[in-house]
Amino acid sequence: MSEPTAQPKTVLLRRGEVHSPADPFATAMVVERGQVAWVGSEGAADAFADGVDEVVDLDGALVTPAFTDAHVHTTATGLALTGLDLSGAPSLEAALALVREFAAARPHDRVLLGHGWDASRWPGGRPPTRAELDEATGNRPLYLSRIDVHSAVVSTALLDMTPGDLDAVDAPLVAGAHHAVRATALAAITPAQRTEAQRAALAHAASLGIGAVHECGGPDISSEDDFTGLLRLAAEEAGPRVVGYWAEQDVEKARELGAIGAAGDLFVDGALGSHTACVHQPYADAAHTGTAYLDAAAVAAHVTACTEAGLQAGFHAIGDAAVAAVVEGVRAAAEKLGLARIRAARHRVEHAEMLTPETIAAFAELGLTASVQPAFDALWGGEDGMYAQRLGAERARSLNPFAALLRAGVPLAFGSDSPVTPLDPWGTVRAAAFHRTPEHRVSVRAAFTAHTRGGWRATGRDDAGVLVPGAPADYAVWRTDELVVQAPDDRVARWSTDPRSGTPGLPDLSPGRELPTCLSTVVGGRTVFVRPGE
Repeated sequence: MSEPTAQPKTVLLRRGEVHSPADPFATAMVVERGQVAWVGSEGAADAFADGVDEVVDLDGALVTPAFTDAHVHTTATGLALTGLDLSGAPSLEAALALVREFAAARPHDRVLLGHGWDASRWPGGRPPTRAELDEATGNRPLYLSRIDVHSAVVSTALLDMTPGDLDAVDAPLVAGAHHAVRATALAAITPAQRTEAQRAALAHAASLGIGAVHECGGPDISSEDDFTGLLRLAAEEAGPRVVGYWAEQDVEKARELGAIGAAGDLFVDGALGSHTACVHQPYADAAHTGTAYLDAAAVAAHVTACTEAGLQAGFHAIGDAAVAAVVEGVRAAAEKLGLARIRAARHRVEHAEMLTPETIAAFAELGLTASVQPAFDALWGGEDGMYAQRLGAERARSLNPFAALLRAGVPLAFGSDSPVTPLDPWGTVRAAAFHRTPEHRVSVRAAFTAHTRGGWRATGRDDAGVLVPGAPADYAVWRTDELVVQAPDDRVARWSTDPRSGTPGLPDLSPGRELPTCLSTVVGGRTVFVRPGE
């Protein structure tokens, strides 16, 4: 785990609302040597005023633990922020127009990079052809990843640059072909461009109240230089903490690179949107069951090796068949090493979208953390969404069962998978609390915990992500409306001053209400973002 080295100040924050289980009605907080030193009432804060370097008048603002985004691709996020973003394109024609404009504006780029197209949301439902991309770019190399980053469309010029004999059929590239063209495209980025993208992503995260990100790198996703460069950047410059996961079965390589786990996007399958998630029953709109990259035996071998090496294992598994393979493999490792050792290691499963009661129970038994992305349901759920197109409405309604996971005692860590969905922590909490399938909804408080303390627990730390004495001083200050206690059945109890309630309030995240605005973000007692004008 990396963090900046500058010495933090001793600060008293007062006259606000401090979200702390240590005092549900706290209005002040003292930060000392990068840790929370005290939380309490405004009246008691006077005793600290003369012994601090700085006094911050919150003027009624809300202070919360900083968010942790438990699944991020930092460089790709920065490239999406600074490059061609097709996520808002309403049609194929609009997407091609954006490609033309981007190509004209970037005449010196060796390879044009774009992200975010989703043909399932376009009239006609088809992606661009290679001929259309050749025309739009003037026959220049172009790589356009689909929104789930598990397939891509490319121009002929990029195919010609890519080693190997790739199938040049006019369809999105998946699996090995996709990995090959992505590697070629990313190799064209200079170190300076890569660092610029990483800085942009981390600065954007800080502006949203995110104090830590879990970087999910790997040989099929980025590169070793990308991964180590990001960890070095985060150690040298003020910004969100970066926790590194390296998705390779070579456990020692993960350790050498500075990762805390040979985990993250270690692919057991692909994604539903690209028809590569591995499912038990065929897709509703394709006569196959997706792609399996690892079987239960490979999962068992990896979990065993990671556990013995003292590292976390973790897997990307979306389809029900892929999740079942992970469960079978982890259970085999537990039979070899003992259940207690497996549980203590806190191995992870990324995405875990298609779950059954049996696999949920197995997650709880084996101590697996579900690293999940509520925005996926907001984007693709519902009766007419991509999930229903791929799986049919009945199967689609079973996806992302957050409430069932919580009831079973499965640890949850929330993330974005950015750039698949944007960095948007309050939007993520809202998506979980107002899931498109009502029975999967959780309370705002539970969702908030999964996006703060849950992210820290997923790394093996139980002392962070909460504002109590002794915890790291990672917090954000927010401008927001009145605080409420919001239940998963949409009930809203207005903020009460009755101390018997004992429940800290949070912003009202009901659909249609404005989300909180981040005024500042602090990591380890160091300010890493201040909104201009504040």
